[in-house]
This record gives sequence, structure tokens and C-alpha cells, in this order.
Amino acid sequence: MMDELRQKRNLIPLKKALERGGFGRTKAYKLIKEGKIIAYKMEGRTMVDADSIDVYHMNLPRIELST
Repeated sequence: MMDELRQKRNLIPLKKALERGGFGRTKAYKLIKEGKIIAYKMEGRTMVDADSIDVYHMNLPRIELST
């Protein structure tokens, strides 16, 4: 539990997460449900782990161009 307390989460409000992620509200909740981005409730507000958005982006498939 101490390790968990030492680890700081980079939480941002959902509205900022939508801007950072480049997706809409419906897509964001779909990604949360699928476990692809991480979110928490804080006093009734949805807060998204900004680092999880970055990880999601890093794991997107690359487009392969055929010649």
C-alpha cells in the first residue's frame, strides 16, 4: 500500500482528456470500459489518467503503406 501512496497519478478532467486524446466523450467512455484508458471518480467528476492516454496512443497500430 505504501508504494501505491508514493506513486502520483497524473489525473486530468474528462474535458481535457478529450482534447489530449483527440476523441469524443462516447469514444472516451468506450475506451474506459474496455480498460484501454484509466479513469477515476473524484467528488462526482470523471478524472482520466493522462499517462494512460499516452500509452493508448503508443499502442495504436501503424499504417502500412503498400507500394
